[in-house]
Amino acid sequence: MSQPVLSSIHIHPLKAVRGHAPREAVVEPWGLAGDRRWVLVDAEDKIVTQRQHPRLALAAAEQLPGGVRVSAPGREPLTVEVPEPAGPAATTTIQVWKDKVEAVLCDPAAHAWWSAYLETDIRMLHLDDPATRRPLDPAYARPGETVSFADGYPLLVTTLSSLDALNSLIAQGDHADEGPLPMNRFRPNVVVSGTAPWAEDDWSRIAIGEVAFRITKKCGRCVVTTTDQETAERGKEPLRTLARHRRFGDQLCFGTNLVPEGRGRVRVGDPVTVLE
Repeated sequence: MSQPVLSSIHIHPLKAVRGHAPREAVVEPWGLAGDRRWVLVDAEDKIVTQRQHPRLALAAAEQLPGGVRVSAPGREPLTVEVPEPAGPAATTTIQVWKDKVEAVLCDPAAHAWWSAYLETDIRMLHLDDPATRRPLDPAYARPGETVSFADGYPLLVTTLSSLDALNSLIAQGDHADEGPLPMNRFRPNVVVSGTAPWAEDDWSRIAIGEVAFRITKKCGRCVVTTTDQETAERGKEPLRTLARHRRFGDQLCFGTNLVPEGRGRVRVGDPVTVLE
């Protein structure tokens, strides 16, 4: 087996919508710089994702100096600036899965833009201080570790060989017409090539270029993976095949979660070394 390498990098500035694939990225303790620092919530201040609104797959967020530019079918693009808290009580408490997180409301124009697109009451917020706002799950964390608006951990890694293996299994199943699936169904941060299928199951620590990462746990997958990121239509795969071949306890798994052990920069083509 040849030396595994970093095949691609993916940053999603706004949780649940399309991001971009830079050639390099800065690694911060809570994830890739700029990744999932913005979020949408509903009228009850609970996060909104493709789980509830598959049409978010068709929207996009482009990172800009001092903000993001959002776009979606049928809507004029909108630039949203990083909001400035007006005082110590300027944050809003929102529900991010099991976590209560303080975040800063964006300009009302952003709320109106997303509410019109999704045809329901939506607000957009920014994570002003990722170093303090949302601690990692204590079952997998070390003191002081935090995460952005990602589902649970700073980074998600997947491998091209495991996707190939999964697509081979899908081709043998009842919904073969839905495959092969692209990697964007799984919304990873870093994608690795040059490994054996499912090699990531056995990793404990890896290094990507100059940065070391700790493996926390396999990534349990949800209905978002069944959503075509080009059309927003839903099918049965990959969950049907994962349920048959990749069930670990009560979770259907693809990819694994990473916590950085330091700061640094990763680049497409960097060697990926298994440390433990």
